[in-house]
Amino acid sequence: MTHAEESPRIQLNHATSPDYGPGAGKGGEVLGIGVPELKLAAPVFGEQSRKLSRALTTLITALDGLGEPWGDDPTGENFAKEYKSNQRSIEQAAGVLVLGLVSIHEALDDMKDGHVDNDDLIKGMFTKVARGHGDRDAHGK
Repeated sequence: MTHAEESPRIQLNHATSPDYGPGAGKGGEVLGIGVPELKLAAPVFGEQSRKLSRALTTLITALDGLGEPWGDDPTGENFAKEYKSNQRSIEQAAGVLVLGLVSIHEALDDMKDGHVDNDDLIKGMFTKVARGHGDRDAHGK
């Protein structure tokens, strides 16, 4: 197995139709994602969100644990104001990334479940059901 085959990346079918208006997609798939790809991708986003969350916690704990190495003179106070503002901005941005990865994980999981449920529903529509001895169809037969 090559490195590319081992990769949990999603491979998309990106053939498109020249028609982007109503009925777009006729003549070619715009996006084709299968259940196996979703099963592979969802846990990757979940794991990466946990890793980023741990890294963010480590960053916050480490920076807060260092204390305030600047003085209380005007230069130190100005530095502290800018530093703390930037630190909080970085923490908030990383928090948004964590939430984004979690939501992608959940969306892929939901999409996978939806595809599986839809496949089961369609199979059920085209599967003959064995009738019992006393069962009759709509015509009484």
